[in-house]
Amino acid sequence: MTRTYAFIIFFSIVLVLYGLINTYIYLRGLSALSSAPAVRQWFSIVFWFLALSYFAARLLERIALSWFTDGLVWIGSFWLGAMAYLVIILLAVDVLRLANAIIPFFPDVITKNSQAVKQTLFYAAAGVVLFTIIGARINQALPQIKTLEFVIHKKSPLRELNVALITDVHLGTIICNSHFKRIVEKINSLNPDIVLFGGDLVDEDIEPVIRQNLGETLRQIKSKYGLYGITGNHEYIGGVEAACRYLTEHGVVMLRDSTVKIADAFVLVGREDVSIRQFEGKQRKPLVELMNDADKSLPVILLDHQPMNLHESAEQGADLQFSGHTHNGQLWPFNYIAEAVYEVSWGYKRIGNTHIYVSCGVGTWGPPMRTGNRPEVVNVKLKFE
Repeated sequence: MTRTYAFIIFFSIVLVLYGLINTYIYLRGLSALSSAPAVRQWFSIVFWFLALSYFAARLLERIALSWFTDGLVWIGSFWLGAMAYLVIILLAVDVLRLANAIIPFFPDVITKNSQAVKQTLFYAAAGVVLFTIIGARINQALPQIKTLEFVIHKKSPLRELNVALITDVHLGTIICNSHFKRIVEKINSLNPDIVLFGGDLVDEDIEPVIRQNLGETLRQIKSKYGLYGITGNHEYIGGVEAACRYLTEHGVVMLRDSTVKIADAFVLVGREDVSIRQFEGKQRKPLVELMNDADKSLPVILLDHQPMNLHESAEQGADLQFSGHTHNGQLWPFNYIAEAVYEVSWGYKRIGNTHIYVSCGVGTWGPPMRTGNRPEVVNVKLKFE
């Protein structure tokens, strides 16, 4: 019951903030269009359709999934990105207006034609946001292959291991079958020895995944030692047991606070996502307990969705840790927030003898767009000495 109250409070705060932000954008738009009543009328209709479409879709999905709910999800998701950049632009304009009120510096052509300037700025802002959305969507649709090479100073029957690492796919309505097939083609082009999913393979509800039969596309991934995955926070948001059952049925070995030795050559350690505490009131196993079950004489690869307490993996003797979750903010300038929150929000760090790589992910959550980073399929070439 306590978790239910916490969710209600959290959702209420999100809803209030969403309403306040959209009201701010709407009022500023009305002010800019005060001399164009016909445009204002259409602006009001279109604006609130865009602003309400995402929540309307999520409510209607509880009744039935359809092309209509899918369309609303897409529209609403693009609006989330547009909303973020409209707020940034409007706040920047308002800061300049406040500064000008304190120390006037606007030229006369602006002050004497303020309404015309407002309307021009409104159209300019809309144009900038539109082109940003288009560019960010193209960027998201073209994942890159990121190649890394690490040496692990341990003996193994294998001299090399070719790993494909994929995090934060977020399979569902937005990351649909056509997009996922492009990701699978990238993975198979690497001819990997093993494929590792670093959490959030499923977005939220498993139903859109089942309806699109995304599991059959998942089966098309080829690797010598198979596919292994861990849970992320989004598996818990949508129902972790149903998600893990579906992934297992379609060829992914889910490591949930467990270890597995592969070909007597290396060890995988997969941690349950820390969200288990929030959603199920449980604690995941301490890393020291998991590592005690691992054969540390062999190379040890640790999968942990959220890159927290990175020093712990080094202290417990992991040779390599893969994480995701952050998306590196996904949209600029939110990458600066991610960098402030996480020790590593994207990229490589070495702590002692432990190599750590945090991927920005290959999919998206919310807006189907990325600015500031390219989605990535990570190809890690390991050498054992």
